[in-house]
Amino acid sequence: MENQTIDTSQDLAQIQLDLIKKRQSPVAFSDQEVSKNQLKQLFEAARWAASCFNEQPWRFIVARKEQEVLYKKVLNGINPHNQTWAQNAPVLMLTFAKKTFDKNGKPNMHYMHDLGLAVGNMSAQATAMDLYLHQMAGIVRENIQADFDIPDDFEIVSAIALGYRQDIEEVPEELKAREMKERTRKPLTEFVFDKSWGESSF
Repeated sequence: MENQTIDTSQDLAQIQLDLIKKRQSPVAFSDQEVSKNQLKQLFEAARWAASCFNEQPWRFIVARKEQEVLYKKVLNGINPHNQTWAQNAPVLMLTFAKKTFDKNGKPNMHYMHDLGLAVGNMSAQATAMDLYLHQMAGIVRENIQADFDIPDDFEIVSAIALGYRQDIEEVPEELKAREMKERTRKPLTEFVFDKSWGESSF
């Protein structure tokens, strides 16, 4: 019985790792709707991310396509190169992080790190729900500031397109090469050092 429990734990760990490996950033989204309840699940995952002093400095503006005015304002904050494909996603988001601590007003040196953890949680949850996030550094900060009047204490960080992946047979030709591009990652030996800097046994 004890061995069975260990095997089950190992199986669950492998399932989780497989989900993480499945995560991708597509540029071709289907028009299938993402419900408000699904979004609540994603933000619940983000809510439970770790953060320095439990500050939880992350903030999101989220727009579903049926919210036409808000969706256009969010899209306006994405650079034209990314707009060409992001405009097809059923959900668009903008991300922000508070640069100082609430409790004392001092600089929080880890605000972007903590936002990244929250989005990482969201990304893992999305993958479990067969949804995909594509995060974008290509944003137009002045447009976002003008359209949403972001407080000075918040950094405008990124945009996110969210939705279901489009069937590869339906992907436009100009996007197909990007969708089919081989995914690569550095080997562990390049970033995990357990001897001295640059030396790894992994």
